[in-house]
Amino acid sequence: MAHFDNPVIPGFSPDPSICRVGEDYYVATSSFEYVPGVPLWHSRDLVHWRLIGHALDRPSQLDLPDTAPSSCGVYAPTLRHHDGRFWMITTVVAGAGNVLVTAEDPAGPWSEPVPVGIPGIDPDLAWDDDGNCWCVFSHGGIRGVRIEPETGELLGEPVEMWSGSGLQYPEGPHLYRVGDWWYLLLSEGGTERGHAMSIARARSLPGPFEAHPDNPVLSHRSTGHPVQNTGHGDLVEAHDGTWWMVLLGTRPRGHTPQYHGMGRETFLVPVRWEDEWPLPGPLELRAPAPALAPHPWPAEPHRDDFDSRALAPCWVSPRWHDPSAVRLGERPGHLVLHARADSMDKPGAVFVGRRQRDADCSARTRADVGDGGRGGLAVRLDEAHHYQVEREDGTVRAVARIGPLRRTVAERAVPPGPLTLRIDVTTTDVLPPTVTVRPAGPEAAAPSGLRVGGPDTLRLGYETADGDFEVLAELDGRYLTTEVAGGFTGRVVGMYATRGTPAFDWFDLRPA
Repeated sequence: MAHFDNPVIPGFSPDPSICRVGEDYYVATSSFEYVPGVPLWHSRDLVHWRLIGHALDRPSQLDLPDTAPSSCGVYAPTLRHHDGRFWMITTVVAGAGNVLVTAEDPAGPWSEPVPVGIPGIDPDLAWDDDGNCWCVFSHGGIRGVRIEPETGELLGEPVEMWSGSGLQYPEGPHLYRVGDWWYLLLSEGGTERGHAMSIARARSLPGPFEAHPDNPVLSHRSTGHPVQNTGHGDLVEAHDGTWWMVLLGTRPRGHTPQYHGMGRETFLVPVRWEDEWPLPGPLELRAPAPALAPHPWPAEPHRDDFDSRALAPCWVSPRWHDPSAVRLGERPGHLVLHARADSMDKPGAVFVGRRQRDADCSARTRADVGDGGRGGLAVRLDEAHHYQVEREDGTVRAVARIGPLRRTVAERAVPPGPLTLRIDVTTTDVLPPTVTVRPAGPEAAAPSGLRVGGPDTLRLGYETADGDFEVLAELDGRYLTTEVAGGFTGRVVGMYATRGTPAFDWFDLRPA
């Protein structure tokens, strides 16, 4: 029997919503403050997924000001196919609110957003047999209302439907018509360790709904399972008649309370039917694969030499891609960044990165900051939590920003000219004995014997002309996790500029 590895979409890919068209499957995931917004993934076998674009990929669709806090932006999209078109509805927090876009091809182009006049978050779309479009959303419970999807107009007042088993934060509702029943699937318990999925059914809309007697039907709370925070799932019937669910989960590591650096990821579980109830699970890291013809896409390239006219879909930036600040072709074979803010600590800093998708990985880039320039390689969670390897004039330094504290933990003189910067991420034992900083100046001394329980260690440094890795600092990865920093995102690794116009010849991010 063939098997597959979970997660099927690794690294900061939360709140998955899925739809099927024939033998093609499509998933949309949340993007929060990163643009382009709403990544769209394509698969033929539910296991191998390829990033094909974004639903909100231009400023007229998604306008996030620099003042928008981290982890605001695009929340929990729902992706559906109806009447020959793809429909995507989502909430832009600290932005336009609830909006709906459509496309004939999920790779784009997508329409301009239509505002939908509902409060709350996590909107869902479903059509009944009479062609009525229902929008179900979370606002002090789960509510539903018929809408005109072309205009966003409400066709009545929202009504309470079913809000779960009584746990906090009922959210992420999805409504389905299967056979003679309407099913309402939702998450509750919060998106942290108490996350759970519950389900109810009704003969007609808007209810009343009866709850499954054994809710929640899926949760890993209070277990030792290596995947936690499980919830926010969406159902799909495969073209062979089997049923599956995509859902989010995390892979926490380290000492208690454990930490996850890559954010919430997309997992796949089978769904069985019992007494006309869809019951998902179990969730396994190594699981029997769907009995569909395997269709592995070419792997996402580890290296980008910046020879194209446009950035690949995997590249994202906080809040907006400024075409005047992020340039390909200005210097042949380079990505040139024009600084807008003088620190990665400030909203508006120019940063272009990719999601960390492997627990053990190595990121490298060839940086030429030029005379008076400053920039480098960073692992970012938000403005207050990031590690940097920074090049400036004749110096390379390792910088840590952890909450209110910012410190240059090590620096070294290097010859002028291009330099290969590098950050390695290595998972640690449950209780690694020490964390160290390589001496490079009076303030680089580290306490000895420090007990650390983070999920991984980040080694920051540069490569010599002989290709040796000169490590400037080894830092605890727990400070770049949402358990410490808060929020809903995961790590993004990439290049930045905080002065002048640094140029990057190539970037490489691959499993260690």
